[in-house]
Amino acid sequence: MTLSLCLGLFACSSWAFSLDDVAAKAEKLASEGYAAPQSNLPPVFRNMAFADYQQLRFRGDKALWHDAPTPFEVQFYHQGMHFDVPVRINEITAKGVEKVRYSPEMFEFGNVEIEPAALENLGFAGFKVLYPLNKPDKADELMTLLGASYFRVIGKDQVYGLSARGLAIDTALPSGEEFPRFREFWIERPEADRRNLVIYALLDSPRATGAYRMVVTPGKDSTVDVKARVYLREPVEKLGIAALTSMYLFGANQPSELLNYRPQLHDSEGLAIHTGADEWIWRPLNNPKRLAISSYAVENPRGFGLLQRTRDFNRYEDLDDRYELRPSGWVEPKGDWGKGRVELIEIPTPDETNDNIVAFWVPEQRPEPGEPLDFEYRLHFTMDEPALHDPKLAWVSQTRLSAGDIKQSNLIRQPDGSTALIVDFIGPNLAELPADAPVSTRVSIGDNAELVENNLRHNPVTDGWRLTLRLKVRDPKQPVELRAALVDGEKTLSETWSYQIPTNE
Repeated sequence: MTLSLCLGLFACSSWAFSLDDVAAKAEKLASEGYAAPQSNLPPVFRNMAFADYQQLRFRGDKALWHDAPTPFEVQFYHQGMHFDVPVRINEITAKGVEKVRYSPEMFEFGNVEIEPAALENLGFAGFKVLYPLNKPDKADELMTLLGASYFRVIGKDQVYGLSARGLAIDTALPSGEEFPRFREFWIERPEADRRNLVIYALLDSPRATGAYRMVVTPGKDSTVDVKARVYLREPVEKLGIAALTSMYLFGANQPSELLNYRPQLHDSEGLAIHTGADEWIWRPLNNPKRLAISSYAVENPRGFGLLQRTRDFNRYEDLDDRYELRPSGWVEPKGDWGKGRVELIEIPTPDETNDNIVAFWVPEQRPEPGEPLDFEYRLHFTMDEPALHDPKLAWVSQTRLSAGDIKQSNLIRQPDGSTALIVDFIGPNLAELPADAPVSTRVSIGDNAELVENNLRHNPVTDGWRLTLRLKVRDPKQPVELRAALVDGEKTLSETWSYQIPTNE
């Protein structure tokens, strides 16, 4: 290679952008005092109703890369309502880094009357990425980033459901939660043959900063490869890594208290965990009467996520929101994360407009202020839940709640004041077993209940096994913890079903 060619290559690559560039900014921010972002919104935008905000539509022909030889496009969200602080968005090209500048001409404002002066010096609230997910000639929304450090991603034939976020701090603590925000983004312009998109983000909050690199790969199951470096300004009590946020209103294990034609209504129905010790855990979700926190100590987790296992439309019956098409979110850690816990937080909600479910990883060893914390993981957004699971183990297909009863000699069922839980296990390994196979259960129950029935029978409809647990709760004001798994002697045949009957008040 000649010297002139080396110099030419160096000149072309000297602008190259990497996670280290964002990390340098994050480290510098962490060494300084926190400066709260200031809103620049005039009242017409700050006080607008949601219906008016929906009228602020980005013009498709103004999208970033709209006419470029790439399948990706980027559109931007206008500021408005509580999205009152602009985020800086930059484009990375072969020539360097350049800020994407706001212009009112990028938007249509519908019937909202806005004086030209109110449009001066505004910016973007966030952005969304488009890609031809379902048809080669139509750009679909692939990813949206709007508000704090939240983002949502979908794959082919999916609709938006649960959210991921960069970092969670002190979630569900009495001191109050801190919501870090992505204050600046850098989006790498992809080459024509590139089938993923690279996004960098700078995170900031009163007690933490962070640098993120996200590689978004669209497909049947879209994925996001996250590499992050976080710095603390001050100590935090609870640091939530790879946080997922979802909604659970009611379902088979907790039916609606009001008449509703929809049997189930949720973005996710359970927390799944694959531990470093190779145990699989399934925890159906609740909409509790009061805040509930469940914690699972796990060293070097292999995966965890909030899943939507039920894929039958007739279990939801919702033609508008299509809950059966909402993706599961699965976190696949890269490398060893060490000791820590997967924490599940369930918050009471009266309706489906509130995200009331949060799950994340909490490291046992928290970094000291100024020390970097590095972690990597892959996010999967999928409707193929069995592909996430060990095919050698059965999994829970449903958990159903019922009043317990006893069949009398006259064949009439008489309620006896107990609570019944019906748990169906399915899987290829169970389908291969004869109906009279010596399958049994391993069940444990907390001190707040008495187990009065533990019945297991073959389910010829699913080629699986159905477990019926009937118990009497001692103190309804306290939760009840249960665990169960299928076994054949010493051999474990299924994941561990872990459930909490919440308090009744």
